[in-house]
Amino acid sequence: MVKHRRWSDKPKPETDAKEEKITLNEEKITLNEEKIVIPERPTDIKSIILSGTKYVYIVIVAALLSGIFTPLTLGIEIENVIFGMLSIFLGLAGGIIIFLAMKSQKMTLLLVSGGLAMIIASLFLIHELAGRSFF
Repeated sequence: MVKHRRWSDKPKPETDAKEEKITLNEEKITLNEEKIVIPERPTDIKSIILSGTKYVYIVIVAALLSGIFTPLTLGIEIENVIFGMLSIFLGLAGGIIIFLAMKSQKMTLLLVSGGLAMIIASLFLIHELAGRSFF
Protein backbone atom coordinates (compact mmCIF):
# COMPACT_ATOMS: atom_id res chain seq x y z
CA MET A 1 0.00 0.00 0.00
CA VAL A 2 1.03 3.54 -0.62
CA LYS A 3 1.82 5.69 2.36
CA HIS A 4 -0.07 8.97 2.24
CA ARG A 5 2.09 11.97 2.92
CA ARG A 6 0.97 14.76 5.15
CA TRP A 7 2.37 18.25 5.31
CA SER A 8 4.21 17.32 8.50
CA ASP A 9 5.97 14.39 6.76
CA LYS A 10 7.83 16.63 4.32
CA PRO A 11 11.53 16.93 4.99
CA LYS A 12 12.39 20.28 6.48
CA PRO A 13 15.02 22.45 4.83
CA GLU A 14 18.18 23.13 6.75
CA THR A 15 17.81 26.32 8.75
CA ASP A 16 21.21 26.44 10.42
CA ALA A 17 21.94 29.82 8.87
CA LYS A 18 18.86 31.34 10.52
CA GLU A 19 19.62 29.85 13.92
CA GLU A 20 23.09 31.38 13.95
CA LYS A 21 21.61 34.86 13.57
CA ILE A 22 19.43 34.53 16.68
CA THR A 23 20.48 36.97 19.37
CA LEU A 24 21.08 36.17 23.01
CA ASN A 25 17.66 37.57 23.96
CA GLU A 26 15.95 34.38 22.82
CA GLU A 27 15.92 31.03 24.56
CA LYS A 28 16.30 27.77 22.59
CA ILE A 29 14.36 24.70 23.69
CA THR A 30 14.77 21.27 22.16
CA LEU A 31 11.57 19.25 22.04
CA ASN A 32 11.35 15.95 20.14
CA GLU A 33 14.50 16.76 18.17
CA GLU A 34 13.04 20.07 16.95
CA LYS A 35 14.35 23.42 18.06
CA ILE A 36 11.75 25.85 19.29
CA VAL A 37 12.74 29.47 19.82
CA ILE A 38 10.87 31.38 22.51
CA PRO A 39 11.63 35.12 22.67
CA GLU A 40 12.02 36.60 26.14
CA ARG A 41 9.71 39.34 27.31
CA PRO A 42 11.10 42.85 27.11
CA THR A 43 12.11 44.26 30.47
CA ASP A 44 12.91 47.85 29.64
CA ILE A 45 11.03 50.58 31.51
CA LYS A 46 9.20 51.92 28.43
CA SER A 47 7.51 48.61 27.63
CA ILE A 48 6.54 48.10 31.27
CA ILE A 49 4.93 51.55 31.41
CA LEU A 50 3.08 51.01 28.14
CA SER A 51 1.72 47.65 29.25
CA GLY A 52 0.68 49.05 32.63
CA THR A 53 -1.23 52.03 31.25
CA LYS A 54 -3.99 49.86 29.81
CA TYR A 55 -4.79 48.60 33.31
CA VAL A 56 -4.80 52.16 34.65
CA TYR A 57 -7.34 53.14 32.00
CA ILE A 58 -9.54 50.18 32.91
CA VAL A 59 -9.45 51.11 36.62
CA ILE A 60 -10.32 54.74 35.88
CA VAL A 61 -13.27 53.77 33.67
CA ALA A 62 -14.52 51.31 36.29
CA ALA A 63 -14.27 54.01 38.97
CA LEU A 64 -16.28 56.43 36.87
CA LEU A 65 -18.89 53.83 35.98
CA SER A 66 -19.18 52.57 39.54
CA GLY A 67 -20.41 55.88 40.79
CA ILE A 68 -17.61 58.14 41.89
CA PHE A 69 -19.94 61.07 41.22
CA THR A 70 -22.91 59.56 43.09
CA PRO A 71 -22.30 61.32 46.44
CA LEU A 72 -22.12 64.65 44.64
CA THR A 73 -25.37 64.22 42.73
CA LEU A 74 -27.67 62.18 45.02
CA GLY A 75 -26.28 62.87 48.48
CA ILE A 76 -25.49 59.24 49.34
CA GLU A 77 -22.91 58.57 52.06
CA ILE A 78 -19.35 58.43 50.79
CA GLU A 79 -18.48 55.17 52.60
CA ASN A 80 -21.24 53.27 50.79
CA VAL A 81 -19.85 54.52 47.50
CA ILE A 82 -16.31 53.49 48.49
CA PHE A 83 -17.45 49.98 49.44
CA GLY A 84 -19.35 49.73 46.15
CA MET A 85 -16.32 50.82 44.18
CA LEU A 86 -14.11 48.31 46.00
CA SER A 87 -16.52 45.48 45.25
CA ILE A 88 -16.56 46.46 41.56
CA PHE A 89 -12.75 46.61 41.56
CA LEU A 90 -12.73 43.09 43.00
CA GLY A 91 -14.80 41.89 40.04
CA LEU A 92 -12.59 43.84 37.65
CA ALA A 93 -9.47 42.21 39.10
CA GLY A 94 -11.12 38.81 38.65
CA GLY A 95 -11.80 39.61 35.00
CA ILE A 96 -8.22 40.74 34.44
CA ILE A 97 -6.91 37.55 36.06
CA ILE A 98 -9.10 35.45 33.77
CA PHE A 99 -7.82 37.41 30.76
CA LEU A 100 -4.21 36.89 31.80
CA ALA A 101 -4.88 33.19 32.41
CA MET A 102 -6.08 32.76 28.84
CA LYS A 103 -2.90 34.37 27.54
CA SER A 104 -0.51 32.23 29.57
CA GLN A 105 -0.11 28.48 29.56
CA LYS A 106 1.06 28.05 33.14
CA MET A 107 -1.50 27.57 35.93
CA THR A 108 -4.44 28.34 33.64
CA LEU A 109 -6.99 26.36 35.63
CA LEU A 110 -5.88 27.90 38.93
CA LEU A 111 -6.00 31.46 37.60
CA VAL A 112 -9.38 31.01 35.89
CA SER A 113 -10.94 29.50 39.01
CA GLY A 114 -9.44 32.28 41.15
CA GLY A 115 -10.77 34.94 38.79
CA LEU A 116 -14.24 33.41 38.79
CA ALA A 117 -14.18 33.24 42.59
CA MET A 118 -13.31 36.95 42.72
CA ILE A 119 -16.16 37.81 40.35
CA ILE A 120 -18.65 35.74 42.39
CA ALA A 121 -17.43 37.36 45.63
CA SER A 122 -17.95 40.75 44.00
CA LEU A 123 -21.49 39.77 43.07
CA PHE A 124 -22.25 38.75 46.66
CA LEU A 125 -20.77 41.99 48.02
CA ILE A 126 -22.82 44.13 45.64
CA HIS A 127 -26.03 42.37 46.66
CA GLU A 128 -25.15 42.78 50.35
CA LEU A 129 -24.54 46.51 49.86
CA ALA A 130 -27.84 46.88 48.02
CA GLY A 131 -29.71 45.20 50.89
CA ARG A 132 -30.85 42.21 48.81
CA SER A 133 -28.93 39.38 50.42
CA PHE A 134 -28.71 35.91 48.88
CA PHE A 135 -28.80 34.27 52.31
